Amino acid sequence: MADPDRAEESVKPRVLLLHGIWNAAAWLVPLAARLRAAGFQTEVFGYPSVFGGPDVAVPRLIARLQDSGPVALLGHSLGGLVALQALKQRPELPVTEVVCLGTPLRGSNAARGLAGNAWTAPALGRSAGLLQAGFDRWEGKARVGMVAGNVARGLGRHFTRFDGESDGTVALEETRLPGLADHCVVACSHSGLVFSADAARQAAHFLRKGRFQPL
Repeated sequence: MADPDRAEESVKPRVLLLHGIWNAAAWLVPLAARLRAAGFQTEVFGYPSVFGGPDVAVPRLIARLQDSGPVALLGHSLGGLVALQALKQRPELPVTEVVCLGTPLRGSNAARGLAGNAWTAPALGRSAGLLQAGFDRWEGKARVGMVAGNVARGLGRHFTRFDGESDGTVALEETRLPGLADHCVVACSHSGLVFSADAARQAAHFLRKGRFQPL
């Protein structure tokens, strides 16, 4: 007879990955592969980040999650904002943890710079509002962790000035939202977070333990 405890232990935790603005689901393939190698069952959630934005992405994500079992979310940049916005609207969704990679949870000054220029504002499309506003704090039931980068290479530096450390697109201070369960910094640029072995390892540790591995 099969041992039910062993069967339960063999079930791989589910993780749904969300990409950022100007990217597509294929962007997350390397990260999904690293998480699968770490023992997770991965799925990718694609959405139109510019022409649809959160008004399209959030309802679709809610519909994807509402009839599922326990699942964790991992969002790069705008993907993290979309994830938390969905949980704010529907706090009963069965999401256990959220890992954000370089997400400007307190709002993006680079996005404000883009939005303030008539030539560049259209690049943000319908995601402009959420990217600029962010959140005041996190008070939801899901544990939220942030993996931020501190290698300042990215488009954001052309549209804003960073007074402190940044990943070239998002300032570290923009990632430090009150209410986070944990926060860590790895040596990566904003885009590099998706391809970083260190970022993937920290994400996997948080998804299993609810905290990041001490550096």
